[in-house]
Amino acid sequence: MNPALERTVLEQLLHTWSTGGWVMIALAILGFLMYATAANLLASLYYRGLKDATDTVLKGWITSPESAPRRIRELIRYTQDGVQSLRHIEGRFREVEAYKVPQVDRKITSLGVMVVAAPLFGLLGTVLGMLLTFKAIGVGGSSVSEIVAKGISEALVATQTGLTVALPGWMAAFLAKRWRTEYVAFLARLESVTLRHFRAHFHGMTRVVARRPKAAVPAVSTEPN
Repeated sequence: MNPALERTVLEQLLHTWSTGGWVMIALAILGFLMYATAANLLASLYYRGLKDATDTVLKGWITSPESAPRRIRELIRYTQDGVQSLRHIEGRFREVEAYKVPQVDRKITSLGVMVVAAPLFGLLGTVLGMLLTFKAIGVGGSSVSEIVAKGISEALVATQTGLTVALPGWMAAFLAKRWRTEYVAFLARLESVTLRHFRAHFHGMTRVVARRPKAAVPAVSTEPN
């Protein structure tokens, strides 16, 4: 990039920062937390190729976990190691869902709260800027026009910044919800293929039912008394 253009962009950013008032500090902190949460959330949900993986591919991963992607390899091994029945496999998948999905849901909720908070901070800056404008009009004097211009500028800049910070966070939240749905569907498919694969090993039983021994039937004498 042209150094002169870089200097111009930097000057515009600094001017915007100084014009927006103290609300800009809150928006900067909120934006940092929002984007850090979004990056962590998307990184934890990104599994390349899961949506397009066929049942044949999944069966190959289940048969040979070493051929699966690294993060899926750990999941497959956990759902297979030490299992003694199909019921154990189902329990392992329930454990994975109980650990992973609520954790993702909490992060999505936190991200959604921050996305909503950003425009509200911008609205707060708008209110503060308008209050400064009305105060200048009420006081009067030779510097009224300068104070009014500052108040209107602060109101507009805060609103613009709040919306600008919120939009990328909203798109990240939308993408995270989509990937979360795809991940839950993938777990269901992987569980189904795993159960079909191991059904022959466990005789098709989901749970082991112990048979009760038959009670001894007392002998009935047919001889006359």
